[in-house]
Amino acid sequence: MTAGGDEQASAGSGSAEGADRGAEPHDREGRSGFETGFERLLGASRLLVMIPVAVLVAVALGAFVYGAYYFGRSVRDVIDHPAPAAANIAGFLTVIDLFLIGATMLIAAIGFYELFISRVDPPGAKPLPPWLLMQDLNDLKARVIAMIVLVAAVSFIEVLVDFRSGREVLELGAGVALVIAALTVFLRFGGRKRGEE
Repeated sequence: MTAGGDEQASAGSGSAEGADRGAEPHDREGRSGFETGFERLLGASRLLVMIPVAVLVAVALGAFVYGAYYFGRSVRDVIDHPAPAAANIAGFLTVIDLFLIGATMLIAAIGFYELFISRVDPPGAKPLPPWLLMQDLNDLKARVIAMIVLVAAVSFIEVLVDFRSGREVLELGAGVALVIAALTVFLRFGGRKRGEE
């Protein structure tokens, strides 16, 4: 009786395994059809990120070129009109602002490419510095927000040079400080992972 029961159990097990094996090709066949094709399409859709990457690189290049042009113009203005110094200082601060904006766009372009396409590590070329390596969107967000804070600070100093009213300076400074504080809080707590809370 025990032997017969074992034979029946093994037969049942064999039939169940056969049913599983029979179901597997069907699942594979279904996956290799519509689902696999759709997943390949989704994977290929990552290449769409090349559009913003190209635009960001173009904007960065434009900001760098414009900053270089503005620098030459500022030098010429200093030579032609050394005084007042405030206006000349504002011109050079604008140059810094433009270069920072270009750097922000370039960082965003590199981040998008690394997150969606692959690492920027061409053979034979010097590797990117560690602070430009992006692991997730939080890394990209942190670097872009840090650059935005720098741009806001430089822009405030640039406007501060030409301001005459102390009250207006105070109001502008309070507004810039509020924005920087909000970005800092968002960067500190908004990017936390669940395991870090």
